[in-house]
Amino acid sequence: MGSLTYDKFTIEFDDRMLAHLQIVIVQKLRRGESFVFSWRNAPEAGDGRSAIWLHEAIPLYFRFSGSRSPEINVQWVAALTRTANGSQGLLAIGESDVRTLG
Repeated sequence: MGSLTYDKFTIEFDDRMLAHLQIVIVQKLRRGESFVFSWRNAPEAGDGRSAIWLHEAIPLYFRFSGSRSPEINVQWVAALTRTANGSQGLLAIGESDVRTLG
């Protein structure tokens, strides 16, 4: 499990998902775009959903547990980018959900 730390708040994600999220988040912040990022909480964290407002001025740290970069699925990146550009902001959808978003 890797993690994303944002202003002292840490969220754990599978390394593969984190790598895809990193691409989308960095693209948006590089363009100076602030946005909402939301995800489903793990059952051990009380289930439900959480969201944060991402802004380029707040420190952001990606930590991967594995030493190898995962293969990037461009369709997954495209689906994540579509959510990030929508009114609800970036949704941490799984790779298997890409087909349902078309």
